[in-house]
Amino acid sequence: MTDASTAVRTRPPLWRDVRALSWAYQLAVLGGVLALLFWLYRNVQATSDQIGIPVGFDFLDQPSAFTIPGNSLRTSQPVSDALWQGLGNTIRVSFVGIVLATILGTLIGIARLSSNWLLSTAARLYVEVLRNLPLLVIIFVTYSAIVLPVFPPIEDAWIVGDLAVFSNRGNGLPWFEGSGWAVIGVALLAAAGAWASARWRRSVSDRTGELARTGAWAIPAFFVVAVALWLAFGLEITLPERQGRIISGGIGVGPEYLALLLALSLYTASHIAEIVRASIQSVHRGQNEAASALALSGFQRMWYVVLPQAMRIAIPPVGNQYANLMKNSSLGAVISYFELTTVTRTTVGNGSPAVPAFLLALAIYLVVSLVISAFVNLANRRMRLVER
Repeated sequence: MTDASTAVRTRPPLWRDVRALSWAYQLAVLGGVLALLFWLYRNVQATSDQIGIPVGFDFLDQPSAFTIPGNSLRTSQPVSDALWQGLGNTIRVSFVGIVLATILGTLIGIARLSSNWLLSTAARLYVEVLRNLPLLVIIFVTYSAIVLPVFPPIEDAWIVGDLAVFSNRGNGLPWFEGSGWAVIGVALLAAAGAWASARWRRSVSDRTGELARTGAWAIPAFFVVAVALWLAFGLEITLPERQGRIISGGIGVGPEYLALLLALSLYTASHIAEIVRASIQSVHRGQNEAASALALSGFQRMWYVVLPQAMRIAIPPVGNQYANLMKNSSLGAVISYFELTTVTRTTVGNGSPAVPAFLLALAIYLVVSLVISAFVNLANRRMRLVER
């Protein structure tokens, strides 16, 4: 008995201890990666010293020496300001692209399952064509074959009811005057009003058994609160106006931005559509049959029963598409859209050191991707089933 207990307590030698070997393997891999990074750093430093290029980040305080079309950047402003504006352009095209791709992808995904042969075939054709084309080629096509030829020259610009101006030199849309933070505050408060309205309708539905119709209440509540706060804060709208060969007032939407936004939205929507279709088909058929037994219409079955369950499944892969769309916005460099990559490349062309400049751009892309992932994970956590 004593010999057996001693045998159990005896530890194997290190070269046979699985735990020790696992730690040794991980430390060896970590050491190898650190050694590789150190070798790369010393190699870059030695090469930079040899040709007289600094490897620090002092270039951020140097004058940018270039301007960005559609932005307020002056040549005397530092490189850091140029990178901030490039990041702003990246976020601007990514945010709007995510919204458009989500709406379009969801509609096409539902259309893929339609009993209407023509509609389902058109949706399938859209998905199969767009997702099998290189995004870079789609950007070239939207820029050179759609945006530039379709819109007229600035002399013959389309003016829509004094509200919008469209031309191949640029487009103008209504915008607001004043602080952007005030508009963000109005949007957040309006969203809070819509959320409160939807929550109230769900509580009414729980008590009385009536249909909640949260969308029919939340959307008007959003606009009512937004208009009331807009008037209360004294915000004003500025309208675009063509003056010779320029468009003043409103917000300018350049052809490069429009082409990149169109390409990113159409391409990403083709991937989101397949995710939505697969998510809907993964919902058990009995759910749809039970909703039919309750005499719900086709729209009600999809809105109240199928889509909430399908979206719970679709959120993680759709979040990956959001991150991909943001990263793919760097391809705007090929049509001279001044997003973060184009601005970084321009600063390098004006004398900024390439390695630290592009390392900084990589770090910014990484941070933005992690922020998108954090929001997607938060939505996924809120939507998941709570087991008791």
